Amino acid sequence: MSIQDWIKNEVETNDVVLFMKGTPNFPQCGFSGQVVQILDYTGVNYKGINVLEDDELRNGIKEFTNWPTIPQLYIKGEFVGGCDIIREMFQNQELQAAFEQQGIETQQKSA
Repeated sequence: MSIQDWIKNEVETNDVVLFMKGTPNFPQCGFSGQVVQILDYTGVNYKGINVLEDDELRNGIKEFTNWPTIPQLYIKGEFVGGCDIIREMFQNQELQAAFEQQGIETQQKSA
């Protein structure tokens, strides 16, 4: 299986996937950390994939979306964006709405 096929399988078989530097428990860059905080705050179940474990994956995900930066978030097989886009969508309640529209359960924590 090529790396592109592997990535395609991951985004199609998981409702929410975050390709990131590090893991959800130990993000290894500030941008990945911010997206993890947002996803954790919304209470959505997601799969975090560490691109630092494999150079082929790290480069392959950038080619897959034609998007040069990591992290990258996918919802129901669709590329949503990177850190800035996710943060802006969260602040405007658009991220939560996207989860809701796709039938993805969230358990947002009260502030």
